[in-house]
Amino acid sequence: MARVTRRRRIGVSPAEIWSVVSDPYHLPRWWPRTKRVENVSGGEPRGRRWTQVFETKDGRRVRADYRCVSAASGERYIYEQLLQGTPFDRILSSARTEIRIKPRDGITEVTLAHEQKLRGLSRLGTPMMRRATGRTLSEALGGLEEVLAGDDAKGVAM
Repeated sequence: MARVTRRRRIGVSPAEIWSVVSDPYHLPRWWPRTKRVENVSGGEPRGRRWTQVFETKDGRRVRADYRCVSAASGERYIYEQLLQGTPFDRILSSARTEIRIKPRDGITEVTLAHEQKLRGLSRLGTPMMRRATGRTLSEALGGLEEVLAGDDAKGVAM
């Protein structure tokens, strides 16, 4: 299973970060290549489902469905991609994203971790997938920092 983790310290409160990361409608503001979020259902973070619409580098739109599997206000938000019956099912057997939020010395440490299990011959692409995932997580942290703190951000990549 390929697990990739990136961390950054952002100069805002955990509550401010939580308000963005726990609401799927905010994803287009900070998650790379996300054009929009549709079909959000469920009132509480845990159990909430949504469809994320991405745009590829060549301009095609790709839809992916997600479900929040664990949430603790101001601390963690974990969601997984729903794969069964989708084109992703041919290459992935699981895909999970974890967001951890920790106050540290007056700023907040945000950890993004993505874990994927590739299926069949797709496993040969694990090193490339890890590099691409690392870039995406770094971009996501940068986007989150920009949304939350703008020019006043004092983020430090870790």
